[in-house]
Formats: sequence, structure tokens, C-alpha cells
Amino acid sequence: MIYKFVIGSEESENFKLEIAIDAEDTFLRLRNTILEAAGYDKEQIDSFYICDDEWNKEKEVTYADMGIDESDEDVWIMEDTHLDELIEDEGQKLKFVFDYMTERYFFMKLKETIPGKNLHDPLCQRKEGKAPKEFVDLDAFVAPIPKIPDASNIEELDAEFYGDEDFNEEEVEDYGEIESSDL
Repeated sequence: MIYKFVIGSEESENFKLEIAIDAEDTFLRLRNTILEAAGYDKEQIDSFYICDDEWNKEKEVTYADMGIDESDEDVWIMEDTHLDELIEDEGQKLKFVFDYMTERYFFMKLKETIPGKNLHDPLCQRKEGKAPKEFVDLDAFVAPIPKIPDASNIEELDAEFYGDEDFNEEEVEDYGEIESSDL
């Protein structure tokens, strides 16, 4: 049986791939076909996630067993896992996380199954648009750290914080009389 996947990206809406691959082929061969079509490096760690209808991750198929997860869940390795072990139905949704640092991914859908046919090598049947950059500047994904004021001008800061002349210390003291049982 042949599986036909359609692959896209939220980062680059005009980017689309269609990959045909034998159902008995491995996730590793699918991965390599996607990376070649996108022009990405094959030396990075990445994973496929089998998703439910709302794109929630259910099962991970990883490039290598990292030995981090000590749960009772099965560990699926791309090289050892055949597509038809985890994918059966047209419409099945997957995510291919190609950038672990920033959780960037391609979304995938099993568009069509062709029974009674075989395919020796995976094939990129269609490529549209330009793939998003493989790597992004991490600073773009990290929120800037707010500048910490210099402690040498603490009196200045108190005046700024409390509103300078409008601050009435007696108003604040009244709040100290509230009992914890009143809260």
C-alpha cells in the first residue's frame, strides 16, 4: 500500500509538500525525504508525533532513544518503526518537529492510501513555496529580560513608585489593621 502525505507549515503558508511512500517503509525514510525536500540538515534530532483530530500529540516516534523518559510508555524509534504500525486511516494527523529548541514543526496529514501498489523509494511528488528557515535566532523566541534598576538610587525609585508627594504613609498603615479572618 502507498501512503500519500500532505505537509505544510504555519510559518510559511505557501510551503507545501506531497510525499508518496510505501506503508511498510520506516519513519526514518519519511523523515529523510521531508528533510531533503525542505533542504534541511539530517544531523539534527527530531520527532514525529501521531496526533488526534485536534492536533494533540499522542505517540512520539523519535530519531534516537534519549533514555530520558522512564515511563511505561513504548519508545518508538524512526529506524525501527514502520509507518503502517502507527498509521492506518486516511486523514491521520501528525506533527514533524524539526527544531527541538523552539518546538517548530511541520503539520502533516495522510491524504490518501493506495492499496495494492508498492513504492520502492519515497518520492516527493509536489513541492510548493519555500520552506521556513531551518534554524532561527533564539533571541526571537526568548522574551527580553526587564532591566533591573540600579540600587544606588533607591530614594529616587521610592519617589517614582509611591508617586512622590501624593504618597500618604498613613493610608497604607490603615491596611495593616485588617484581620486575616476578614479575608
